[in-house]
Amino acid sequence: MLQNRFIHSLSTSRIQLLDSNTINQIAAGEVVERPAAVVKELVENALDAGATRIEVELVGAGRELIRVSDNGCGMSAEEAEMCLLRHATSKIRGLDDLNEVRSLGFRGEAIPSIGSVSRMTISTATSDGMRAVVRVEGGDVFPVSAVAGPKGTEIRVEDLFFNTPARLKFLKSDTTEVGQAVDHVMKYAIANPGVAFSLTHNGQKVILTSGSGDQLEAISDVWGRDTARSLVPVDATLGGLRLVGYVSPPHITKPTRNLQYLYVNGRPMRSRTLTVALDQAFRDLTPERRFPLVALNIEIEPFRIDVNVSPTKTEVKFQQEGVAFEALRVCIREALLAHGMMPSASQIAVANQALRQAQTFGQSYTPPTDLSIYAQSPLGGSAVVPSDQSRIDYDQVLPPVFADQPNLAHQSMQYIQLLDDLRIIGQAMKTFIIAETRHGLVIVDQHVAHERILYEYLCGLKRSTLIEKQTLMLPETLHLDRRAALLLEERLDEIRSVGFELESFGGDAYVVRAIPAALRGKDPIKYLKDLIDELVESSVTRKLVPTREQIWIMSSCKMAVKSGDVLSHAEMEKLMIDLATTENPYHCPHGRPITATLTHDDLLRLFKRM
Repeated sequence: MLQNRFIHSLSTSRIQLLDSNTINQIAAGEVVERPAAVVKELVENALDAGATRIEVELVGAGRELIRVSDNGCGMSAEEAEMCLLRHATSKIRGLDDLNEVRSLGFRGEAIPSIGSVSRMTISTATSDGMRAVVRVEGGDVFPVSAVAGPKGTEIRVEDLFFNTPARLKFLKSDTTEVGQAVDHVMKYAIANPGVAFSLTHNGQKVILTSGSGDQLEAISDVWGRDTARSLVPVDATLGGLRLVGYVSPPHITKPTRNLQYLYVNGRPMRSRTLTVALDQAFRDLTPERRFPLVALNIEIEPFRIDVNVSPTKTEVKFQQEGVAFEALRVCIREALLAHGMMPSASQIAVANQALRQAQTFGQSYTPPTDLSIYAQSPLGGSAVVPSDQSRIDYDQVLPPVFADQPNLAHQSMQYIQLLDDLRIIGQAMKTFIIAETRHGLVIVDQHVAHERILYEYLCGLKRSTLIEKQTLMLPETLHLDRRAALLLEERLDEIRSVGFELESFGGDAYVVRAIPAALRGKDPIKYLKDLIDELVESSVTRKLVPTREQIWIMSSCKMAVKSGDVLSHAEMEKLMIDLATTENPYHCPHGRPITATLTHDDLLRLFKRM
């Protein structure tokens, strides 16, 4: 019955040609997914028009207003009307031109798509005098009018998605939407140092570049002066590809890929091949899960790439992926080697010899018996120094247990399991604490254990106050890139809640006056930058607004001792005691296991003794 109705429906249906407005709205779903996509398309048009000054203004994260103004070549009244037609473009004339595309835009979809989901006004002129003005509302085009104005183009996009409320509901927080737009402008500002960019949000200046033509100055304007000073220039040709730009030395890294900008012929792009090549170039030079900073343009003949992969034009395919991979990897390593940041074969041989000598010396080395050296430990605060190195009387460190309080009784079982007749055996692989208790052999991951301890201090589970602070004798200055500074301004309370005291110092700078005590003896600015980078990654790239608890989790992870940190006997004991008093000594805030226990029976069965 159902099949018969379906066949009947097919026989009576008619194929219809969709009207242009419907087609544009369908295309808008691919091209205009959020305010940042509008900013990207309009900035690309301004650059293709030869602009040397581009102004971007956002109101209400772009929901209320996106205004992009430039001093480019402009359009005539006829061209202004024609650009509203789908696939009308000045960039190509036919199929053959796709093999020689040098402009950022060429599909002719952006302007009509934007006009179909907003109230858009185009004001443009090819010379100073009178400008042609075209208004579009939800795809409906109004007659052309005129107004006095300079050469160039200004496009105002108001009430974005006013006629598609379902899409409006899918937009994220203001922080995420503005961050996405800022990211696009930052990328184009670095790729086009001869263009003066400005971006404001709700009247606040977010980005301002000089347009001097100096790429390092442009990087300084958007990433910060300190970051720009640390970068290494790259200018090399290999396999018919020229790579020009800057990379960071191995000791300057980020916990995310946020500041890895790769371009092909000036076009910001994504390529898994080039990302892997970048990782291989820095392999063995940067720590695990740390990423270098990159602003690198690949110049290549247009016929050797395909930029017509997706409507957003953010993906590029190479005819010879292997050549592009090898060129990027080799050129970066050559640049680092030329600046003395990568060891040569002779240097490695000298280092290996020194290491062998140190290991030989270490066989007869006796550690100091004065445990006061552990007062400033990697764990933060003062280390617990027991009088007997083999066994500890834990009655002095454990709180009393009350039979009528089940939660304390439950905690007492944790104390017994972790601390009952505890004897620290040592540290394995600079990562795991090996200990013996009455219940068996205990293996503890030092990083996640300390992460759990710090997390419970931050969220108030271990005591009523938050983590202890330490005032800096000399306040330090924190410099951020524009996007990170904008985010920090909105999350200052959360950052302060984890133990940092900081205040705005104007622009993208902050003064840090106090730090969490857990960072004593470490570089607080580095840890704070990493924490902010994680917030940017979560808010902008992953499009999630971090809650206060997520910030506590990020902070505890950043502050905790790391895999590879060497701990003393006293420090390991202190960590075990602190872990035993936590609410959950078995899992870190991320859910990873902290401890593993091999009972006596487990060991006997392992070696077939029972």
